[in-house]
Amino acid sequence: MQRLLFALLLVSTHTIAQQKMVVTTTSQLTNANVYYGYGAELTHKAKANVVAGQQEIVINNISTTIDQNTLQIAAPENVVLLSYRYNLKTEIVATAPNPLYKKMEDSIKVIQKQVGSNLQEWQLNEEQLNKTSKIIDSYSANPNKTITTAEVLKLIDYYNGKIQLYRTIMYALKLKRDELEIQKKEIADRLIELQNKDENQVQKPIGQIILEVLTKENTAADFSIIYYTRNAGWVPTYDMRVKSIDNSFKLMYKAMVSQTTGLDWKQVKLTLSTSNPNQGTTIPVLNPLVLQLYVPTVYNNMLQGRSAGMVYNRAQSMSTQEVNISGYKKDKDDEEKQTDASDISSYTTLNESQLFTSFEIDLPYNIPTDGNSYSVAIKEEKINATYKHYSIPKLDKDAFLLAEINNWEELNLLPGEANIIMDNVYLGKSFIDPNTTMDTLNISMGRDKRLSTKRLLMKENSKTKFIGNNKVETFTYEITLKNNKKEAVNVLLKDQFPLSRMADVQVKLEDDGGAEVNEELATLNWKVNIKPGEQKKYRFSYKVTYPKDKKLINLR
Repeated sequence: MQRLLFALLLVSTHTIAQQKMVVTTTSQLTNANVYYGYGAELTHKAKANVVAGQQEIVINNISTTIDQNTLQIAAPENVVLLSYRYNLKTEIVATAPNPLYKKMEDSIKVIQKQVGSNLQEWQLNEEQLNKTSKIIDSYSANPNKTITTAEVLKLIDYYNGKIQLYRTIMYALKLKRDELEIQKKEIADRLIELQNKDENQVQKPIGQIILEVLTKENTAADFSIIYYTRNAGWVPTYDMRVKSIDNSFKLMYKAMVSQTTGLDWKQVKLTLSTSNPNQGTTIPVLNPLVLQLYVPTVYNNMLQGRSAGMVYNRAQSMSTQEVNISGYKKDKDDEEKQTDASDISSYTTLNESQLFTSFEIDLPYNIPTDGNSYSVAIKEEKINATYKHYSIPKLDKDAFLLAEINNWEELNLLPGEANIIMDNVYLGKSFIDPNTTMDTLNISMGRDKRLSTKRLLMKENSKTKFIGNNKVETFTYEITLKNNKKEAVNVLLKDQFPLSRMADVQVKLEDDGGAEVNEELATLNWKVNIKPGEQKKYRFSYKVTYPKDKKLINLR
């Protein structure tokens, strides 16, 4: 008997020793390193009270879209991390009540009050009607009163008028009450319909990290979790602010950040990196260039038709919203005070490596996991820009204002749209493309309607004649430029003449009109300084000689 008790006690002790304690905790997302295009590295912190021995720690609030190969976990020195794994579980959560419910319920309460007031007024009129009827009956039934027939008729007419008035009022009140009851029923039916459609609970996926740890003593352990997710990213956008009074130029560098990681980013510090890990790092290799026979277009289209459906479309509708910066309240009277630009620059740290640049913003941000784009201000730069006008009257009768920026490489720009704001007036959008080898970055600031241009074909100086087997056509154009501004401006005026790649077609520039000629591109450039109210004209002419049995296009 003693041996049996000892064996049972031994088995029980062994079973207890084999049981592992499970500790559940929630991590906090502290940092998000967001990559240009798409992709982000998220950093979480978690705390757990660990007891001596081996145990399992479940850490919640992890993204549902992680790349498990990039998962990194750091534990304290006195805690041995035996193993870890990622788990995706489904949890039933209650949905937030529809805000329309309260509005509808409030509407029903208002209508009920109106119905009660209507009914009360109807009852008062009914009471007056009854009293009036009793007064007439009392006069008719009282034998002690002596009244003439005329007086009786006059009295009856008076009280009949009062009765008719009360009945009219009561009828109108009844119609109004019926109308209110119909409105109340319609709202109540709509409320029931919405409540039936909405589910009180939904299934929500939740990411978890499950750790197996071992420690010799009880301790409060801090864990760090880092991983990569593809479901986030940013693209640049700019605000170009120009003041015409002093030609000052400010460039506001912003990021449109979006994410669908399954986590709402709350109080998260952002780092925006120009790196893109999705592009790969494999060096390209040249393969032999093998000649192949030309395949006619029709046959090629037939082949393509057999593999239809392999179309990749990444178009996405994005509602731009302002990101919520914790601790900041927007000023209703000044929308430009989202956060003062100089303050933003002071909170942004620029880190440059050999391969990429990152902007570390020391401010907490809230970005929901809804896929919408949220504007995050990065920095503002005051730029020395040179302004000039640019006009090609052949293509557009308007002149364009260009801002020329030198040393633009120091700005760490990426391709992106730019809002043009001049003297606090929005003029439209431009595009900044820093992928150029030019020393100067040209940015179009928009149309200047106060510079007018006109390009006319001078028919009296344009002619056609035949010499032997050739046809010779001469074209003469006149460009008129007028400055309707109050100040002198510099204008780069451009035009062109045809360029021939055929031996039997000859083009000769007869008159360049004083322009700088680029023979390679067949372009004409006039650098014009034009005074206020001044008008200038430039005329050029070219001759095309070609076989008369041929027909040419792009002669003009």
